[in-house]
Amino acid sequence: MFAALARVVVRHPWWTIAAWLVAAVAIIGLSPELKTESDQSEFLPSKYESVQAMEIAQRAFPQQAELNALIVVQRADGRPITPADSAKIAQAAQTMTANVKKYATVQGFVTNEQAVAPNKSIQLITVPMKTAAGTEETKAQSKAIKDIRTDLPKALGSGLEAKVGGEIAAWVDNEDSFAQAFAIVSIATFVLIIGLILLIFRAPLAAVLPILVIMAAEQVSMGLIGAASKVLDFSGDDSLQIILTVVMFGVGADYYLFLLFRYRERLRAGEDKKTALISAVERVGEVITSAAAAIAVTFLVLMLASFGIFSAWGPSLAIGVVMMGITSLTLFPALLSLLGTAVFWPSKSWKKQPRGAMAGRLGTLVGRRPAVVALASAALLAALAAGAFSFKSDYDFQASFPQDTESAQATKDMQKGFPAGQTTPVEVIVRSTDGQPLTPAELNAFGQQARSLEGVGAVQPAEISKSDPTVGRVNLILDGNPNSNESINLLKDDLGPAVHDIAPQGTEVKVGGATAAYGDINRVVNRDLSVILPVAGVLIALILLALLRSVVAPIYLVPAVLLGFAATLGSAVYVFQGLMDKPGEIFHLPIMLYLFVLAIGTDYNILMTARLREEARAGNEPRKAAALAVEHGGPTVAAAGLILAGTFSVMLLAPVSMLQQMGFSIALGIALSAFVMSIFLVPGITALLGHKAWWPGHADEPKKDQAPGDPSLTKEPAARH
Repeated sequence: MFAALARVVVRHPWWTIAAWLVAAVAIIGLSPELKTESDQSEFLPSKYESVQAMEIAQRAFPQQAELNALIVVQRADGRPITPADSAKIAQAAQTMTANVKKYATVQGFVTNEQAVAPNKSIQLITVPMKTAAGTEETKAQSKAIKDIRTDLPKALGSGLEAKVGGEIAAWVDNEDSFAQAFAIVSIATFVLIIGLILLIFRAPLAAVLPILVIMAAEQVSMGLIGAASKVLDFSGDDSLQIILTVVMFGVGADYYLFLLFRYRERLRAGEDKKTALISAVERVGEVITSAAAAIAVTFLVLMLASFGIFSAWGPSLAIGVVMMGITSLTLFPALLSLLGTAVFWPSKSWKKQPRGAMAGRLGTLVGRRPAVVALASAALLAALAAGAFSFKSDYDFQASFPQDTESAQATKDMQKGFPAGQTTPVEVIVRSTDGQPLTPAELNAFGQQARSLEGVGAVQPAEISKSDPTVGRVNLILDGNPNSNESINLLKDDLGPAVHDIAPQGTEVKVGGATAAYGDINRVVNRDLSVILPVAGVLIALILLALLRSVVAPIYLVPAVLLGFAATLGSAVYVFQGLMDKPGEIFHLPIMLYLFVLAIGTDYNILMTARLREEARAGNEPRKAAALAVEHGGPTVAAAGLILAGTFSVMLLAPVSMLQQMGFSIALGIALSAFVMSIFLVPGITALLGHKAWWPGHADEPKKDQAPGDPSLTKEPAARH
């Protein structure tokens, strides 16, 4: 199959390119845009209590079921707010309200005596805003926040200063941070890939070619993802575009290197340009297809997740990887067919046989001491994996963004006079179970009881729904940071159950708000991991079984990948919770490592085991086959791993700490997969098992129709580099 595909693509490059362009234009032009969400709670299933509380509140309090911006006003000299200051602030709120039509989605500007902090340090102006329903409304909402910031100083006059914060303002500021992060990551990715390929091949055209092709493939993928989002009814989050870019450039660069290394190898073996390229596509076709299938299937397992972010990442990233696999076996070879050996210009190294001293020494080490190499590699990974038992999740998204933004500064200023949870209350919905209307007296009594519970700093006045008097709401203000692990665990384990226990007779309560949502996210993420990891392991094993025709090989290859996953997670714990004394890692880091270390790390195992099988088929005994596989396949794995790890490491440049955590952890995981598992652990175990590694098949036996001295299976290093 791959031989036939190779002949068509290589011998008819212009037809291949034309077909690819027609398909790309049609997909990009006709596909809808992917819708994105910023609120993590939007991705929770409806069976969770925080979602149920939100749904009840939206029906019972429709006029208050919107988002709020929050203006924090203080004196410029830092002194306490005076009655005269409060009068000026009230007048400013009235002035802004009179011009409310200027600010899209804004419903008004509200302040009163209760908005003055008990210590008089600040006064708040609440800005209720309608929820944006589409892209244009979201842009208008963002403009409204920026216009308010521009107009506030004039409305307040001298002596007072204000900062606009709250959920919407934070989203506006963080959107800028994500845009900046995307720009930085994209540029750094281009520079890194070009630089590393230029270093490896010393050929400018070889370095630039993958960037142009992968950029085009990414645009096609985004069109397909948009279409899939309509069919499968999912929306992405703000980080999806960044993750997709890194995945496609990382995987695309890997597959490009698989092809280019083989093409150069066949040229060095004496084949002409067309024959060499056909041979290269035929040889790497199975590897790229199996690798892309393994990654795509692993990504698709995320569709089993209950948490909407993960179930959206699954099909989106799978589409990107499949698109990259197709591109690598069609568009890349077609372009290389037109360029020929000019792709290596001005270098002449494609004509020479390199010494490969380092790769040769490593291969010899693995071949002579497979038990020592395998045990040492496994011990290193196990020691790193031990740290995974201390993993803690961190849900404080705001802390991961730059703290010099106006919204972040507004939050800090607000805490001078109000509890930390003022802007993010725990919303307790009280609903009558006997059909009797609720009374203010019983809700206020409930609020007073709740005020005495651990972690509650204040209780806002109780409300009864005007449209449904059987529903009421009592907002609890937490003493601590509502987004911290401590507050989330307190609400999930202690405060939430205590609130249920003191519910007024004849009522039921639903605990909602962002803090409660994060607690539910914790539950759903743990559930998703317990489902996804085993299913992915089984599917990867089946793909390896189909590729290698062996039952034994998957038995040690899949645990090796899982050990690499645990080692990466443990390393992150050592670095961030240990050395950097962070409260924890971003809550979805395990899933991110699953995506990239478990899925993409399988690439290198597939490439190396395919090479081990090829060397065995050449008639080499197991230890010799392992030595040659490392010598000749090791440089490809090392180059691909270096580029992919480097691609993820550029996320360290992003001005968002959660992206930095992801970048460091995934880059390290890829490095462990490439340089420890694939070059040492897997060849070492395969050499120890010998022919048993391929049982019950005969994948390691020389082909019966193989002619002696066939250059495709020659043992001479000259044909292998």
